[in-house]
Amino acid sequence: MPAKDADSGVLTGEALLARFTALDAFLTTHQALWKPRPFTHLQLPWERSYPELAQWLRKRSLEDAENDHHQPWLIQHAPAPFPELAGISHALSVVAELPGKELETAAHRLSVDVPGRKWQQIEAFASRLHFATKPTHWLDWCAGKGHLGRRLLQAEQQLTCLEYDPALVASGQQLSQRHRLPATHLQQDVLAAEAGLAIRPEHTPVALHACGDLHVRLMQLASAAGCTQLAIAPCCYNRISAERYQPLSDVAKGSVLQLTLDDLSLPLTETVTAGARIRRQRDQSMARRLSFDLLQRQIRGRDEYLPTPSLPSAWLEKSFIEYCTDLAALKDLSTVGSPDWSALEAAGHQRLAQVRNLELVRGLFRRPLELWLVLDRALFLSQENYRVRLGTFCETPLTPRNLMLLAERH
Repeated sequence: MPAKDADSGVLTGEALLARFTALDAFLTTHQALWKPRPFTHLQLPWERSYPELAQWLRKRSLEDAENDHHQPWLIQHAPAPFPELAGISHALSVVAELPGKELETAAHRLSVDVPGRKWQQIEAFASRLHFATKPTHWLDWCAGKGHLGRRLLQAEQQLTCLEYDPALVASGQQLSQRHRLPATHLQQDVLAAEAGLAIRPEHTPVALHACGDLHVRLMQLASAAGCTQLAIAPCCYNRISAERYQPLSDVAKGSVLQLTLDDLSLPLTETVTAGARIRRQRDQSMARRLSFDLLQRQIRGRDEYLPTPSLPSAWLEKSFIEYCTDLAALKDLSTVGSPDWSALEAAGHQRLAQVRNLELVRGLFRRPLELWLVLDRALFLSQENYRVRLGTFCETPLTPRNLMLLAERH
């Protein structure tokens, strides 16, 4: 079997294992650089080993960090070992686009009620669905209202949509009836024991951004049911019921890499570009949390991070002092004494710039870790006698979760 599709450079066959092996070595060797989170440490363990790099990053501005967030491997003139790691990271992260095809024009008003970015993702995903055998019955997994399934449906095909939320099932059924489509919308907990009964061999399952356990469950049930083809764009690798990552393929089970939920959230730290107002809110929230972290260390007399709950955006309307004292009360801490509030607030903003720049080191491992996880899925499907193709279905600005698996039984 060829290592890559001849036309596109999409990963398949032996190239899947070769890339996984290289990524596994890279991630395992450098765990000390990407596992600790700058947000929770006043000083990262690796800073003692690479003081020049740490000092260089800590002196940079918040704007510098923002500019480099999406492509940290392009940073020029960083001290060692950043340039070498950046080169390896970039080389190991390269994945080609899956070949596209011209889609039939969408039926009139089919995209109504679908947010623009979501509809573009659906269009991109649909345009990459090349199978040797034309599907006869689509299965839209964790379908929501079934927008993806309806976009795929062509003449002489059927559609089944599985969704947990009854309100979405009802809304999806109404939309399919309005468009007079042969679609069945079923309320189904796909993690339930009987979920396998909903999958039949003639189904072609598709899942666009089904989270964690949900898309893993699909792969397991679809292969067990004898489905001859499926397509998945994974998402939210940390949305799992287990406390640690459970490898799927034999080769991943043999890896020494142990992944916590914190580790699994690393790929999700790459975000699409937000508007100025959203960025300001995010920065203010994070700066205040970092200020509070300094305060709680003083109050408790313990130099360790204290997890705090996610807070409503209305908390940002409080004064800085109110924010800190109310959050301290939430954590049963007393703000005895009179902290220098203005100095504390300034220190939070200074830490924000440092944290964002120190995170650029972790950023070099963001895509490699995501690719390791998706390759584990690809190798599992290969063990189940599928021919698997791994590539991207859209550009990163549309969604950073742009990796897609196409699997066809031999």
